[in-house]
Amino acid sequence: MTDLRAVRERTQAGPDRGHEHPLPPGHRPGLRHLLDILLEDLDAAHAHDPAARTRLEVALAYPGVHALWVHRLSHRMWHVPLLRLPARLVSQVARFVTGIEIHPGAVIGRRLFIDHGMGVVIGETAQIGDDCILFHGSTLGGRSMTRGKRHPTLGNRVMVGAGAKVLGPVTIGDDVQVGANAVVVKDVQAGAVALGVPARVRVPSQPVAERDRHEDPATLIEYMI
Repeated sequence: MTDLRAVRERTQAGPDRGHEHPLPPGHRPGLRHLLDILLEDLDAAHAHDPAARTRLEVALAYPGVHALWVHRLSHRMWHVPLLRLPARLVSQVARFVTGIEIHPGAVIGRRLFIDHGMGVVIGETAQIGDDCILFHGSTLGGRSMTRGKRHPTLGNRVMVGAGAKVLGPVTIGDDVQVGANAVVVKDVQAGAVALGVPARVRVPSQPVAERDRHEDPATLIEYMI
């Protein structure tokens, strides 16, 4: 299995060299840098999933990686006005093939891992930090049909469990864990866990550095009742 820490250290973004661009932090224009990001996504999936045997298997058989790769391309297209319609069409093809819907306007950081992936929805104005994990059936959606910012902002190292819904222009802090099937409609502070419907926020006594951030916190729901 790939060492994710080594991936982060090897692929730290270099200086932007004065470029003005609307890409996510750590991303720069250019085909070479795009290829570096795609390889980083591959390594991240291989590092996170204990079922992944080889990078080749991940590249060929992981729909979460495929959807993310297509999004990396469609997101760059989205910022060219004449390519917005093609960007939407490309994203819809990816949705048809993978079962994962990512709007090309969504801002996604580095090393996102979408596990299984079926039913994941990421809205247009959603923003996702680095090293986040989304499980199948999770939604980063809106609560209204108004224009403007209407989808969540996730910090770094956020985990969203299977079937969880994070709705509206809420802010989810770094190292937050959202339990399976939770419905989050309010901000969640860094290092907390969010469980239940509607989600209740709890800050575990165990420090963030000592927790297994890949483990779904839904097992803690008994403490929320």
